[in-house]
Amino acid sequence: MDYSRSVHFFQEAQKFIPGGVNSPVRAFKSVGTDPLFIKNASGPRIYDVDGNEFIDYVGSWGPMILGHCHPKVISAVKSAVDNGCSFGAPTELEITLAEMVIKAVPSIEMVRMVSSGTEATMSAIRLARGFTGRDKILKFSGCYHGHSDSLLVKAGSGAATFGVPDSPGVPQDFAKLTLTATYNDLESVQTLVAENKNEVSCIIVEPIAGNMGTVPPKDGFLEGLRKLCAEEGIVLIFDEVMSGFRVAYGGAQELYGVTPDMTTLGKIIGGGLPVGAFGGKKEIMSLLSPSGGVYQAGTLSGNPLAMTAGIETLKLLQSEGFYQNLEEKSAYVASGIAQAAKDAGFPIYSTRVGSMFCAFFSKEPVYDWTSAAACDTKAFAKYFRLMLDAGIYLAPSQFETAFVSIAHSTDDLDKTIAAAAKAFKSL
Repeated sequence: MDYSRSVHFFQEAQKFIPGGVNSPVRAFKSVGTDPLFIKNASGPRIYDVDGNEFIDYVGSWGPMILGHCHPKVISAVKSAVDNGCSFGAPTELEITLAEMVIKAVPSIEMVRMVSSGTEATMSAIRLARGFTGRDKILKFSGCYHGHSDSLLVKAGSGAATFGVPDSPGVPQDFAKLTLTATYNDLESVQTLVAENKNEVSCIIVEPIAGNMGTVPPKDGFLEGLRKLCAEEGIVLIFDEVMSGFRVAYGGAQELYGVTPDMTTLGKIIGGGLPVGAFGGKKEIMSLLSPSGGVYQAGTLSGNPLAMTAGIETLKLLQSEGFYQNLEEKSAYVASGIAQAAKDAGFPIYSTRVGSMFCAFFSKEPVYDWTSAAACDTKAFAKYFRLMLDAGIYLAPSQFETAFVSIAHSTDDLDKTIAAAAKAFKSL
């Protein structure tokens, strides 16, 4: 394929934008090539500035569960634009989407709209601190909750330790308030909580990890967190920015039957427009300004375009058989890729929950960050480039999730499996 115009645009972008991109993974650094510049998209396909066509499994990093440019969503947004892009004032649309979210997500009794997943998690943590009167938080290695200071922290020298800054610009004092445990290891959590008795305000976790590849929770892990938090007066926060409305209409908490105290959302609830939300029990949410003293605000929060796109998307997700159809498509492509690798004598470790899936370039099971980090990233990078040249657009990192949309046809999935089989034979 010819990528010359994308190469040109990337060279130009680097003159004006740090690294040439507005979000780091888009730079394609970990796969050893230059990024594509996308011109347009439709259904399960995206098209770059060179006119190349790709079957897309990134889906704008998850929101495009309906596929790109669903006509009903596009029509609704166009109508909303005619009334104004943003007012900085309440609209009926905000009530409609809030009611839909509350009805869908088991843990949410009240919800606040924001403009990004980072805003949602940052605000949820502040509210948990305000509710409990405690300062420390607990997170997990390999889980990503946005780029606020308290969350850009990695584990220290032990399995369950105080964190250290994971980025320049994050003060050490912030990191001291962040404890980092091992995903899928309940004992590491129990140890940290015991060592910091009555000091932990919240535990925040991706109930299905999606930012070290797709890593499902082990049996009993989420249930153990729920029990521990209830016993210790800790707010349990599920970060469902990725899994919310993706693995089930009610998210991972519906799928696994574990209800947190708070939930953060994003991606799908905005139908592809910038959005985030956080919600939970009324007794917690009522502490949020202006009804309480915990402050949070946002100029574009609840803007009519994002609310409109979210409302139309959620309506379509409620159509009969939607998630069963999506489950079947996802199982078909994920198992097909895994079988193609096996047939080529190139074993991978395949994971999937609903329409989230990942092909780990590892012969061993992946269940936490340490096991994920052991993957052969050089082999993945070669696989990525081979798939790209075959017209298959995957996330440009071993440590990302692939997303299936309802718009992917059986023919699309078969082409993807065939491309994977050819790529594995070349590795």
